[in-house]
Amino acid sequence: MIVVLKSGTPVDEITRLSKELSEAWGVVIEKSVGKHKVVLGMIGDTATLDRLQIQKFSPWIEEVLRVEKPFKRVSREFRHGEASEVVVPTPNGRVYFGEHHPLVVVAGPCSVENEEMIVETAKRVKAAGAKFLRGGAYKPRTSPYAFQGHGESALALLAAAREATGLGIITEVMDTADLTAVAKVADVIQVGARNMHNFSLLKKVGAQDKPVLLKRGMSATIDEWLMAAEYILASGNPNVIFCERGIRTFDGKYARNTLDLSVLPVLRSLTHLPIMIDPSHGTGRSEYVAPMAMAAIAAGTDALMIEVHPNPARALSDGPQSLTPDKFDRLVQDMSVIGQVVGRWPQPALVTSA
Repeated sequence: MIVVLKSGTPVDEITRLSKELSEAWGVVIEKSVGKHKVVLGMIGDTATLDRLQIQKFSPWIEEVLRVEKPFKRVSREFRHGEASEVVVPTPNGRVYFGEHHPLVVVAGPCSVENEEMIVETAKRVKAAGAKFLRGGAYKPRTSPYAFQGHGESALALLAAAREATGLGIITEVMDTADLTAVAKVADVIQVGARNMHNFSLLKKVGAQDKPVLLKRGMSATIDEWLMAAEYILASGNPNVIFCERGIRTFDGKYARNTLDLSVLPVLRSLTHLPIMIDPSHGTGRSEYVAPMAMAAIAAGTDALMIEVHPNPARALSDGPQSLTPDKFDRLVQDMSVIGQVVGRWPQPALVTSA
């Protein structure tokens, strides 16, 4: 249930009302400040509460509404239809994820292989316009014999790349035991597709304050994905970014996954949280990355995650879907054309010579 306050409601009245509503019905009150309204979310057993009775608590209450969706905090209704933003401090300044901000580009290799490779890649993707470096220190793999990542030592290499370029770092956590180490380096903590249903991990990343990138599970429905995000928000962390990375369907012959771009308008109608598209994992083929990235911009994505490796043929993981730095440079130039048309490209244009 949400309580929408009138524009200009005094701060003291908001504080008083939050306290009285909480005490009267034993619910948790979460304040959400939108562009035009302040909304108080009532979290708890509200099924039997009378909206008219709540309305009488204050003349500053504009309306009282029920959130019908099972995902309460994640629902767009929870913010009375307004979008939220996720703000990430980086050495190069604050970066804003959200539908009212310029597109954010995240790029880098699937795995951190060595210091020279990750630092050089970071410099190249920054020169092209990326705001974040992606790179896996811990790698979930289908085969136990495949490269699993260098672990904690790779986190130090990501920190070196961050120091050299000022890029923000996005990297995956696989185990709650590694969360503290990952959080020391990462500016955004990624929960991968295989862990989307790891509820213990979701609660742990929700209990810390770094923003969370939540990838969609390989066979997850949209409702399951939204409920996974609800675990994180319910644990106290409101800063979640959804990432579509392709789902498993019946045809795996021509592409690694099926990149579901329909989630962009669907999620936009259901949740206030930002949305990212990963066309690299979504297709598994480097030649398909560019058209799907540009399609995602046209469809309204807030961010893109693109794999870049200096020598994809020798990559320790996901080489077939990785772009070379030169191809990434060209892709960013092409994306800027569509980005400017839809009003989502940073100004001045990000592209510079490498």
